Amino acid sequence: MIPFSKAHACGNDFLIVTEDAAGETDWASLTKKLCARNTSVGADGIEFFAWTGPKAGRIRLHNADGSIAEISGNGTRCVAAWMAEQSGAQPGDELYITTEAGERICRVNAIHAGEEYTVEVTAGMGVPTCAKKTVTLADGTQIEGAAISMGNPHFDILVDNDEFMVAGRSWQEIGHAICFHPDFPKQTNVEFVRILAHSKIEIRIFERGVGPTTSSGTGTSACTTAAIALHGCTSPLTVVAPGGAQTTMWGGPGTELFLTGPASLIARGEAWYED
Repeated sequence: MIPFSKAHACGNDFLIVTEDAAGETDWASLTKKLCARNTSVGADGIEFFAWTGPKAGRIRLHNADGSIAEISGNGTRCVAAWMAEQSGAQPGDELYITTEAGERICRVNAIHAGEEYTVEVTAGMGVPTCAKKTVTLADGTQIEGAAISMGNPHFDILVDNDEFMVAGRSWQEIGHAICFHPDFPKQTNVEFVRILAHSKIEIRIFERGVGPTTSSGTGTSACTTAAIALHGCTSPLTVVAPGGAQTTMWGGPGTELFLTGPASLIARGEAWYED
């Protein structure tokens, strides 16, 4: 049996499994098994966690398909909520989480213990990089966008319609084509950005290793980077995804981006698993 906790941030859901509990199992196989929506617990990925101090820990993320990811912004916030509950953290406390993309500091803004244990968190997301890029699809269609790094790879596309279509195709189809494009040998996350106002955008997300998702912390941050650096938007920025809105603050190139939003603990349990 594998003990786990389950959390979500705007519907982007993760299992938290301690490294001690995972032990010598094959983490990729364990992730694929436990993340299956219809035959197991179900999640977008597993954050494997180890404490490194009273308010510090290390996480290693596997996507639902078993692949390894450098970081998830929402997954990191979910871990921060779990750490807050486990350590008895209070508003104003800072939690230090080491990811494959470096250390992220998560500040606890508020805690709501009701039907769910929800923590409002502001997370430092690192210093993004952004460059314009054109991707040519197999049929010759050229897609203009921006290649962005949040410690993990993103490709962001500006759209001008409420269906988020690009070149006459659905965002899901274009997202899949770009995610697996040869220009991105390790694949990439793909986001679609519609500007609603200087301080508000709406997005759709095709996540590497998962597919369409309701939310993404690094995706929200990447979209912020593109909207401010390339499309005239301003900080703070409200970013609306299907799973809900998050707020970002970014001072521009060369500075760290900050992401604020909720993360909720929703379940604890044990899952059957044989390696």
